[in-house]
Amino acid sequence: MDRPFKIPESVLVVIHTPALDVLLINRADAPDFWQSVTGSKDVVGEPLVQTAVREVFEETGIDCRPGTPAFAGLADWNLENIYDIYPRWLHRYAPGVTRNTEHVFGLRGPAGPRRRLLLAFQRRGHPVAATICRMNIALRLSCAERVRRAAAGRER
Repeated sequence: MDRPFKIPESVLVVIHTPALDVLLINRADAPDFWQSVTGSKDVVGEPLVQTAVREVFEETGIDCRPGTPAFAGLADWNLENIYDIYPRWLHRYAPGVTRNTEHVFGLRGPAGPRRRLLLAFQRRGHPVAATICRMNIALRLSCAERVRRAAAGRER
């Protein structure tokens, strides 16, 4: 059965503590590459917040659906990254699609020692390696300050 083309609109969810320690996931297909939660819309009309909730659960096992305690920590940071799709992934998109628009969300995890977020992730038994870094190390320097300001504005 043929798979449908990927939709060139995705989310990036920065899972962080109030101190801006960030959860990073080690990609299975690139062992030296660490990233935040990312993923594309499943259907064109899927709300971005739904994409974010789904991807967080798929990649970490953290349930941040509406009505859960974690949902209160989910915020649309109103940031977009538009980038060229890596050539090795172009076959997943419709012919002629070469760019993706990524919408940035934050998910505030528990306060306390930085290992608490990692341990909460590991206890869920999810089979993905994870680590926590300070945000200025974890993100490209070109966008770290924008994300830091956005996260600070969402703290309650």
